[in-house]
Amino acid sequence: MNNLLWLVPLLPLLGFIINGLGRNTFSKSLVGLIGSGVVLASFVLSVVLFFQLSGSAEKQINVVLFDWISAGKVQIPLAFLLDPLSSVMLLIITGIGFLIHIYSIGYMHEDAGFGKFFSYLNLFIFFMLILVLGSNYIVMFIGWEGVGLCSYLLIGFWYTNQSYASAAKKAFVMNRIGDLGFLIGVFMLVNAFGSTEFAQIFPQASKFVTNDTTIITITILLFIGACGKSAQLPLFTWLPDAMAGPTPVSALIHAATMVTAGIYMIARSSVLFDLAPVTQNIIAIVGAATALIAALIALTQTDIKKVLAYSTVSQLGYMFLGLGVGAYTGSFFHVLTHAFFKALLFLGAGSVIHAMHHEQDMRHMGGLRSKLKITFATMMIGTIAIAGLPPFSGFFSKDEILAHTFEHSPILWGVGLLTAFLTSFYMFRMMFLTFSGKYRGTHHEETHVHESPGVMTFPLIVLAILAAIGGLINLPHFAGGNEWLAHWLAGAGIAPQELGLDHGTEIGLMGASVGAAVIALIFAYVKYVKNADIPVADEGKRSVLAKLSYHKFYLDEIYDTIIRKPLDALSKFFYRIVDKKVIDGLVNGLGWTATEGSKNLRLLQSGNVGFYIFMMVFGIIALLLYTYLSIS
Repeated sequence: MNNLLWLVPLLPLLGFIINGLGRNTFSKSLVGLIGSGVVLASFVLSVVLFFQLSGSAEKQINVVLFDWISAGKVQIPLAFLLDPLSSVMLLIITGIGFLIHIYSIGYMHEDAGFGKFFSYLNLFIFFMLILVLGSNYIVMFIGWEGVGLCSYLLIGFWYTNQSYASAAKKAFVMNRIGDLGFLIGVFMLVNAFGSTEFAQIFPQASKFVTNDTTIITITILLFIGACGKSAQLPLFTWLPDAMAGPTPVSALIHAATMVTAGIYMIARSSVLFDLAPVTQNIIAIVGAATALIAALIALTQTDIKKVLAYSTVSQLGYMFLGLGVGAYTGSFFHVLTHAFFKALLFLGAGSVIHAMHHEQDMRHMGGLRSKLKITFATMMIGTIAIAGLPPFSGFFSKDEILAHTFEHSPILWGVGLLTAFLTSFYMFRMMFLTFSGKYRGTHHEETHVHESPGVMTFPLIVLAILAAIGGLINLPHFAGGNEWLAHWLAGAGIAPQELGLDHGTEIGLMGASVGAAVIALIFAYVKYVKNADIPVADEGKRSVLAKLSYHKFYLDEIYDTIIRKPLDALSKFFYRIVDKKVIDGLVNGLGWTATEGSKNLRLLQSGNVGFYIFMMVFGIIALLLYTYLSIS
């Protein structure tokens, strides 16, 4: 097992190096084969490791590659940890990653940067694997920063478009804000525990009392890091703009893997967060607020990828809501099911965009159901799953979070239920605008609409199956399951969270959630199918609430006013006053003094021999006088 573990991240790194060096010489077929092959090999190794771990009495395997940093009593090895939590993440990253690599062969086939794109994808897989395999916070942080770098490279892949390049910079800068909080939290962990190793920190945590100031500070800092990476208020505005990248990037990085890194980090650190109920309450409130606000924004968006982007932010808010109420298993369960159906929906949207010759505005679509039969069927499965309708995967994971939330706070449960209603509405709105009614483009465009090639539809079918049956992973007892995921994660120190609700209440809560989703479905059907309502043009008239939603509650404009402009003004002050007048004035003043002084001293070089003799005599007398005075 030890020999296999280090190969899992190494293979994608080799793929990055090989494709990176050969990107201009290898054929596209070879690039696709190498890029997909190394991820498939990592997936096969992950499956082998998963079954070896499940059959092992020891559920935590620590593999130390070498001692990396030694500073006094602090020893930081480059080490990997394989346990139930990381083993499941390995399967998600490499399994879904492989499907998206396969999809990219068809989607990016005509792109001139095909080789570069696959090398970047391989590099991302490498860093994501480092993030989840790290046995300490420093190795995790290396992966954390690496996926941020790859996100920047892939969002700005078409960097000749200025808006795409700006979106990449925005994502990079906003993630740095969160990363700073994470890094300071790690420094505080070293100060408090003398280590960054999970195996040394978590056992020592019991010596702290609940709501200890140190633990609260550390957990809030870690949560700030999670807010940046997992797009929570107030650091979520980068993710919708990240849709500037190619659609496979949106599916892999901004739906299935990187944006769930914050949830993974908090779940991994659950021992610390359980000691800080204050922080947990903050997480729950921020998660609920993010879920609701993002869902409200998604209601009026017309770009198919933007709808899915805000949906992702909203679903991430659900996961943080679960973390905040202590439902770590439920949140991680939703991470898995969300990876299935959201990767499916993004790839399905990519299939639509591919068929529509890169058109993303749903107002120009419609009537595509008969032309894109596989895409429609698979996306409908994903939509039903995310809407929380039984028996698909999203129903079980979302309702587990809502049940724990109800037990913790009925108010937050109400916010979650409202968000579930909105989610069902905007997702079926997206489906009806895209696939129902009549085609709203030109006749010439309509004749060229066609289903995507098999290399793109195959991943859709596999993900649709997973989105349909993924709920079996943690099927509750009342439905005939044994909550396998909860028992499996217990081996990683995440104790199963028992519900204190009777079965009647639990079923009633599920009924409320399903009822809300069904009502939203019917409302969307009546509005967009029966009444054939089409969203107004960008400059069209909207109600006040619709205008707020369409313009994203003007959050970017608010940030621009209260953060960017004041910082720009401060920067101009420092440039014009401090830099130009004070610092440059001091430096230039010293230069002027030296220049003017040398000009005056130069006058002493007159060429008059008598003057030189006079100065020599004067110097000798001065030295004798100095010597006499020193002796006396």
